[in-house]
Amino acid sequence: MSTPHLLVANIFFAPYTYGGATIVAEEVARSLADRHGWNISVLSAVSRQDLPQYAIRKVQSGPVVNYVINLPPTRPYAQMYSNPQVGEATSRLIQSLEPDMVHLHCIQELGTGVLHAARQAKLPVVVSAHDFWWICERQFMIRPDGRYCGQSPVEVSKCRSCVMDITQTRTRFLHLQEDAANIDLMTYPSEFARALCHDSGIRPRAQAVWQNGVTLPLPGFAARQARRRKRDPRLVFGYCGGPSDLKGWPLIERAFADLKRKDFRVLLADGSMDGSWWHTTDLAALPGDWSVHPRYSQASMDDFWSEIDVLLFPSQWKETFGLTIREALARGVRVIQTDSGGTSEHLGPDRDRMLGIGDGHTMLRSEILHALNRPDPFAAPIEVMDFNAQADAFVALTEPLMNRNLAEPDSQIVSLAKTKNSTAATTLKRA
Repeated sequence: MSTPHLLVANIFFAPYTYGGATIVAEEVARSLADRHGWNISVLSAVSRQDLPQYAIRKVQSGPVVNYVINLPPTRPYAQMYSNPQVGEATSRLIQSLEPDMVHLHCIQELGTGVLHAARQAKLPVVVSAHDFWWICERQFMIRPDGRYCGQSPVEVSKCRSCVMDITQTRTRFLHLQEDAANIDLMTYPSEFARALCHDSGIRPRAQAVWQNGVTLPLPGFAARQARRRKRDPRLVFGYCGGPSDLKGWPLIERAFADLKRKDFRVLLADGSMDGSWWHTTDLAALPGDWSVHPRYSQASMDDFWSEIDVLLFPSQWKETFGLTIREALARGVRVIQTDSGGTSEHLGPDRDRMLGIGDGHTMLRSEILHALNRPDPFAAPIEVMDFNAQADAFVALTEPLMNRNLAEPDSQIVSLAKTKNSTAATTLKRA
C-alpha cells in the first residue's frame, strides 16, 4: 500500500479548533500527510440552524479535508453516544472516500455510529482516548459539586449521585463496553489512563500507551529566555489553568496571599476566547508583580514560555496527560505540580517534590518558597516528543493493521517496532 488513506474522526477539527485533544488530532494528521505522504480525510461536527440535520459539508484548512456533519442541537440521550443517523452518514462518506483505516479521537456527540460504520465496511479501527468519555457519562470524572470522582476502577453502580438516570447510565456503560471489544487498537496518552479504562471494563482487541507530542520551542528560544532573565532577575511563575477550582487556582491565590515577600512576578495565561478569565480577579491585592498574558496559539506559545521560570500546576483531579507540563519541560521551565495522573508520567526535574491532591495551600506555599530560595532556580530543557515523533509512532503502531486482513486472528498484532525517538516507543498490550 503506497499511499494509505486514513479517515480521522474528532468532534472538532480545523478550522473549528477547540481543546488540547483537537490540537493533537490536527497536528498528527498534518504530520502524517506532510511527513509520511498519507492521504488524510476528517469527519467532525457542528450544530447549525442554517444547515439540514446530518448534512455533511466539506471544508478545508491546509492539506487536510474536513467533512463536517451537522448535528441537531437536541437529541435523545442514547444518540449522544450511539447515533444510527451519524452511522448512516459516515457509511456514505466511507463509500465515497474508500479509506484504508479509521482513527477515532474524541467522539462525544458523534458517538459510536462512526465505529459501527467502519466495522460494517471491514476497515481497521483505531481509537485514541484523550479523556474518560468511554467510562464516564460526564466525560472527565468530575462530580456535580466540582470535585474529582476518584473511582478506580469505575463501577457504574456508584455513579447514581452524579447522573440523572442511573438506568440510562448503566445502559450506556454496557453499550460502550461492547463497542470497545470491536476496536482493533485503542491508544491512551498515559499508563494511568490505560490502566483505569482497562480495569473499568474497556477491553479492545489490543491497547497501547501512545504519548502525545507537543510543539517544541523555536530556534533562538533559549537566547530569548536568557535575555529576559538577565534584564529582570526576578523569578517568574506561570499559570495556565484559569480561575478553576479543579486546576487549583484557589490554592495558588491563598498560597501567594500569605507570602511576606514581593521579589517575584506571576504571569497568568488567559485561555478564554474573549479574554474574560481574569476580569473579576483582584490581582493587585496579591504580593509580587502580577499580569495577564493573552490567549496564545501553538505558533505563538514561545511568547508566553520565554517569560516563565516555574509553571504552577496544582491540579486537583486525575488527568490523562499534561500537554502544558511537557511544553514547559521542553523549554527548561521547572514545574510545581500535583501527582495528578497522567500529568506526572515524565522524566522532568523535581518529581520527588510532587504535591498530593488535597495537600492544601500551605504545602503549595512551601514549594513556592523553595523555588524562590533554591540555588539552582533554572532547569535544563529535557527531551520531549514532538508531533512528528508522535506521528512516526502512530505509523509503527498501525502498520500491522494496515497489512493484515481483518479476518485474520488478533494474535497477528503482537508488537510495536521501536522508533528512533525512544520517548515515542510504546508497548502494545493484549486486551
